[in-house]
Amino acid sequence: MTLAINARFLTQKMSGVQRFSRETVTALAQSGRPIRLLAPRDAPASFAGLPVERIGRRAGQSWEQFDLPGALSGQHLLNLGNTAPLRVGAAQTLVIHDAGVFDTPESYSFAFRAWYRALHWTLPRRGARIVTVSEFSRGRLSLHLGLPTARMGVVMEGGEHALRDAAEPEVLARHGLTPGRFVLAVGTRAAHKNLDALRDAVALLAARGMKLAVAGAADAGVFRNAGDVDSAVALGRVSDGELRALYEAALCLVFPSRYEGFGLPPLEAMWCGCPVLAAAAGAVPEVCGEAALYFDAEGPRTPAAALTRLLEEPLLAERLRMAGRGRAAAFSWPAAADRLLALMEAPLVDRR
Repeated sequence: MTLAINARFLTQKMSGVQRFSRETVTALAQSGRPIRLLAPRDAPASFAGLPVERIGRRAGQSWEQFDLPGALSGQHLLNLGNTAPLRVGAAQTLVIHDAGVFDTPESYSFAFRAWYRALHWTLPRRGARIVTVSEFSRGRLSLHLGLPTARMGVVMEGGEHALRDAAEPEVLARHGLTPGRFVLAVGTRAAHKNLDALRDAVALLAARGMKLAVAGAADAGVFRNAGDVDSAVALGRVSDGELRALYEAALCLVFPSRYEGFGLPPLEAMWCGCPVLAAAAGAVPEVCGEAALYFDAEGPRTPAAALTRLLEEPLLAERLRMAGRGRAAAFSWPAAADRLLALMEAPLVDRR
């Protein structure tokens, strides 16, 4: 049976949610299953070798709520990016990536979190099938939405896309970075990304003639800006090839986020052979297992202390690099797509 996919993500800037959507659709397309990609009129004409049906006259949430439902012809609708049309009711699956609008409201604008809370509460009560990306997220969504955990499936993400594009090492020279002499952080300036926790780490690195480089840009329409880290090298939004070069040249990835529904940057780093230092928070321990060196998001085990260990224990970086590659191999996009299809076809538990 043909599967209709809400392809509004093709009109959005790349973030972890859009990455999940793009890679999942690419894997589904390669499976040979009949697919319709439905998108607003400003979307590209094709994606992943499939034609894109550009429908309606609206954009954004209005397109999703009012134009998208009328284009369905009895197909089940797959929504990969946190939102879905209310009118479609039970004939759809929605991937909700985390419960951040409930757990970390300070990170989001009022309008954004109010709309997402309303959608996430209402859609399962209209029969929509709910999927998320980690056991951590399933537990948090169960708590806030009042749904049994058995009512939601889990699809872990992949990370092999990090090696798809050739590395673009020019990004290093452009920002004055020397291989092995900088630490990389990846994330927006949203409050829950906790970049402020790296201030002591910046001082530690500076004392050793090293730098902290921060990749990522915030969407002001979604996230509240928590500010920048003084003396860090702000890289802004980078291409996939540039990010690969940064992972491969960095001493390590430091990931201080205190809330993650999955945690894609640590997985990407492990695929690229970059040692991972991360806060033991959210879904990150679920993703990284024993392949990361952990510190506290807020507590006595600081990022600076973890960095000191990495700098002073000669074999630690190589041990983390090898463990990371082994751990990363367990996560792939074809496996995620297969799991998603299996969940969509399974009987729905407790359709409250």
